[in-house]
Amino acid sequence: MAVSRITRWRLMSVIFGIKCLFLMVTLGVLLINSFTIQNIQSTPSPTTTVEFQEEEKSWKRSRDFCASQNSSLLQPQSRNELSFMNFSQTFFWIGMHYSEKRNAWLWEDGTVPSKDLFPEFSVIRPEHCIVYSPSKSVSAESCENKNRYICKKLPI
Repeated sequence: MAVSRITRWRLMSVIFGIKCLFLMVTLGVLLINSFTIQNIQSTPSPTTTVEFQEEEKSWKRSRDFCASQNSSLLQPQSRNELSFMNFSQTFFWIGMHYSEKRNAWLWEDGTVPSKDLFPEFSVIRPEHCIVYSPSKSVSAESCENKNRYICKKLPI
């Protein structure tokens, strides 16, 4: 009889331990999913709106479309602003061009991109345009290539 009680308690302890382990794993998965969804849904700034465009266009047509929507091609100012693209497998045009007059890469608004954010610009050919790649870096392509793009609408 005493052996039966000990076996019963051991069995109940094992079942309770498995339930606790299952609940901890479930909580971990829910927390990870919660942070992932929050990162995907976040926009670069609470005062701006970001719109991913599914249609592929050349850099100039992309820039012109964004301008027609009272926005500009994305001009990320920090790595945090790019975090919402971590799950993308697509290349996107960003709002940067080479200014021969200033002999430098500039954002559409005329400001200089952060060297901390994009250190590799010195090797990019000026006749190309810039795409942000799934590998979380920038690269150059012919401006006539077609890529998706992101319009960033500023508050009115």
